[in-house]
Amino acid sequence: MSNATANTAVTIGGIALKNPVMTASGTFGYAREFEPLIDLNRLGAIIVKGLALKPVKGNPPPRIVETACGMLNAIGLENVGIDAFEAEKVPFLRTLRTPVIANIYGTSVEEYAGLAERIESIDGIAALEVNISCPNVKAGGIVFGVDPLAAASVVAAVRKKTRKPVIVKLSPNVTDVSVIARSVEQAGADAVSLINTLAGMAIDIETRRPRLANITGGLSGPAIKPVALRMVWQVARTVRVPVIGIGGIRRAEDAIEFFIAGATAVQIGTANFIDPRTALDVIAGIECYLQQHGIRDIADLVGTLET
Repeated sequence: MSNATANTAVTIGGIALKNPVMTASGTFGYAREFEPLIDLNRLGAIIVKGLALKPVKGNPPPRIVETACGMLNAIGLENVGIDAFEAEKVPFLRTLRTPVIANIYGTSVEEYAGLAERIESIDGIAALEVNISCPNVKAGGIVFGVDPLAAASVVAAVRKKTRKPVIVKLSPNVTDVSVIARSVEQAGADAVSLINTLAGMAIDIETRRPRLANITGGLSGPAIKPVALRMVWQVARTVRVPVIGIGGIRRAEDAIEFFIAGATAVQIGTANFIDPRTALDVIAGIECYLQQHGIRDIADLVGTLET
């Protein structure tokens, strides 16, 4: 191959990304926190901390526990709320050349719809990522993302309130993630991202008490990568919309596995806490891999797994 740089640009739901590497919601704050550490405009996209209609304090500490090859968190979706986000966070986000995606969550279909309607009117937000791993209070506490009909109802309500691209973040805590993926695609999702954290817990053997105040939390990091990779492969064979892979990505080699499995883009999550430059290193590594293997366009790598 010539010395020409390979094309790493991808399109997700109509959004043009200069490269397929995003930062995952909940691991990158509202972006400004990382401004002194990395070039934010080098990223493919930034997904901000999950937003609710009202400010949320989150769970009491301890809220984070290190595990073998991973991390348990029970932050409780702490966030500033949509009003403060628009007034205090968006002005900075508008200065970036990197697309910004708002992650939203609610405890009812109406809350999701209300958030989508608010964000529709905010300039500088390129798309929505809908976190459906939240309890549906009206249905007795069931999580939207484990029920195909509940998941579809959320996505349909959001779809009616916005013209922005809608990415649906899928829960791995299900029997068959492909069923949920199909249901949200049919309800109007422009893309799906997966996986969210796996449910887990840790115990202090001296006190015989949970190490998280919330008892259980979400497991992320390298430990979940094989599960995430398997689910991305399953979903990519099931839906026609783009698939965004998440779960334990630390190096370019990890991301490349997800592309081969069928992901169009990836998100870097827990690794941001270890090394803020991880996303940039992954981008550089992807470019190097494409060059070394004579691949002119990253699209030519997506879904090339041979079985």
